[in-house]
Amino acid sequence: MSRAVVVGGGLAGLAAAVAVAKAGLETVHLVPKGPPDRRTSALMLPSVAYLQSAGLVPDPAAIGHPLTNIRIIDATRRLIRAPETLFDSAEIGQPAFGWNFANVRLAEAFEAARAGLPNLSTIETTLDDLALDPDGATLTLGTGETLRTDLVVGADGKKSRVRESAGFRAREHGFTQAALVCDLGLERPIGGTSIEFHYENGPFTLVPAGGNRANLVWIDERDTLKAAQEGGKEHLAALFREKSQRLFGAVELLTPAHMFLLSTLTVDIAGKDGVVLVGESAHAFPPIGAQGLNLGLRDVADLAASLAATDLAAPGFALTLSDDYARRRAGDLMRTGTVVDALFRSLLADFLPAQAARATGLWALRLVPPLRRSAFDVGMGVR
Repeated sequence: MSRAVVVGGGLAGLAAAVAVAKAGLETVHLVPKGPPDRRTSALMLPSVAYLQSAGLVPDPAAIGHPLTNIRIIDATRRLIRAPETLFDSAEIGQPAFGWNFANVRLAEAFEAARAGLPNLSTIETTLDDLALDPDGATLTLGTGETLRTDLVVGADGKKSRVRESAGFRAREHGFTQAALVCDLGLERPIGGTSIEFHYENGPFTLVPAGGNRANLVWIDERDTLKAAQEGGKEHLAALFREKSQRLFGAVELLTPAHMFLLSTLTVDIAGKDGVVLVGESAHAFPPIGAQGLNLGLRDVADLAASLAATDLAAPGFALTLSDDYARRRAGDLMRTGTVVDALFRSLLADFLPAQAARATGLWALRLVPPLRRSAFDVGMGVR
């Protein structure tokens, strides 16, 4: 009988498997076979600090690109428009707000950390079923084998089998918008500034990726994005040049453009009955404010804290740990979910008072230092 099983092969699952094994538990990591994750992640300083303290990314400069400024441009044609707003990391005495990483490079760094843990083993398979009883959990694998364990960590994404089988209640809401992502080459470099052009149906965001490269996340109606894709590479490049207001000259697609559907997902509680949920098993949001993997890593950091605070040799330790983890995560999950949902809906609002409130809020962020500091803290996940 293993002491812990971590289900899910994404970055949150990798980080959780390392955290559990480093706590001293005999750990099995279930990793379904899948293609490499070609996306990127903008991680704020608290997340990067955790990665460094956990030994997952010793030197962020070796694999990432610093984010020194965040620039917001209202590119809508609305009657009431928000002012252009610039946030500079120097205002908070930091050289950068965070770092932009290729997920493939993060995975390589996490794998290197995992390789040094003799009590962490990996099985390349899926989870078919999970059954809980007073003495632990039985997992039925895609290979037909079964595993007994004390603690289960679900990091298996929005369609989490762990969450469903363990009886967690989740609420999900789909949007008519989707996200188009790809890597771009720019005629003029973007430097260390992440730029968000806010349009009526969502932001068009360029994130620094080193030199003249940038990562694009464009949120718009699904039909609009699909039609743009069908126009071909040259059509997309010309469209991206216009949507970036020609600030960077000619634009070249360096990778194919992929579209992802958008939805929100929240759970009532993140841990119970010896099961804890991390990453998109517990929460999923549109890619606004760089909260996705940042929130997932805060899950893992709190899991590590719960492991440290629990007597892992005591009978039934997993029940104590899952309750402790749920308490630690409750406030952060509620706060972040509320902020991201409100921000995303405010970007799409056609209601004139909502537009006025958003514009007023950005004016206040420009002019009122305490509000700017609060915005920094919320955006960076400072607790």
